Amino acid sequence: MNFDQLFSNFGDLSIQGLAQGAIYALFALGYTMVYGVLRLINFAHSEVFMVGTFGAIVVWNWLGLDQNSPVPALGPALLYLLVGLLAACLTSGVTAVVLERVAYRPLRKRNAPVLTFLITAIGASVVISEAVGIWSNRKPKAAPRLFTQHELFTVAGTTITNLQVFLVLLAVVLMIALDLFINRTRLGRGVRAIAQDPNTAALMGVNKDRVIALVFLLGGIMAGAAALMYNIKITGTHFFAGFDLGIKAFAAAVLGGIGNLRGALIGGLLLGMLEGWGSGLLGTQWTGVVAFVVLILILLFRPTGLLGESLGRSRA
Repeated sequence: MNFDQLFSNFGDLSIQGLAQGAIYALFALGYTMVYGVLRLINFAHSEVFMVGTFGAIVVWNWLGLDQNSPVPALGPALLYLLVGLLAACLTSGVTAVVLERVAYRPLRKRNAPVLTFLITAIGASVVISEAVGIWSNRKPKAAPRLFTQHELFTVAGTTITNLQVFLVLLAVVLMIALDLFINRTRLGRGVRAIAQDPNTAALMGVNKDRVIALVFLLGGIMAGAAALMYNIKITGTHFFAGFDLGIKAFAAAVLGGIGNLRGALIGGLLLGMLEGWGSGLLGTQWTGVVAFVVLILILLFRPTGLLGESLGRSRA
């Protein structure tokens, strides 16, 4: 264990972890929302994210951008980012809704056992991943560079870059928007009602199928935003890009309290920092282990997570 490496680079490791954790946080929202409403771990959510990474890159390619394109000026770069965000959110959102309609809704109509949903989720994950793999010839797809990463300012010897600020701010803004939607709108009240007591909510006139489709759509949109952030940070994707990040996002959801929206944000950011600290202490080759260790420890000592409040009982 290299404690000198950890303490001497603590600030940089923390900021880098926050930027990575912002991706986990938005990704985890899909897991936590679906679980909060259906008590279902949607393992195919990782492929919903992966489809979004391809959606943004394909649209950028249609606009004439590829990995060899020069970095555009600030104005066009912001426009390309907005177009990429819309494309990623649209493709991920549509994929999530189709997944719910084709794979999960027929099982709900038949009152299938929980294990059937779990097996279906794993099967759908494999089907989507392999379909994209065939379409992409199992080759990685590079993303264009939309801006050059540079230092914005320094705090106590820690360098903060424009990319890190963008990733964290986007995650926080989208999280606040989703939280306000769930807690302040009529549709959001319907989501919380179904999460708390689906039968009573249905008797009160809440359309259960419509609310569940909305939950999948919102989770897909958040995964699409995470996909854009992944493209910008990693500058590329592949057909199994969602597998590793999906496990870490699930760990983040459990860490914050699965079924809790704000917990997903906290869990994602905290897991990112833990990974950063772990890479400094143990080496970068152990970074991926941190998520599994955290997941096991949380399940052992606090299964409800740090916040542990269900979606149905959340309040603004």
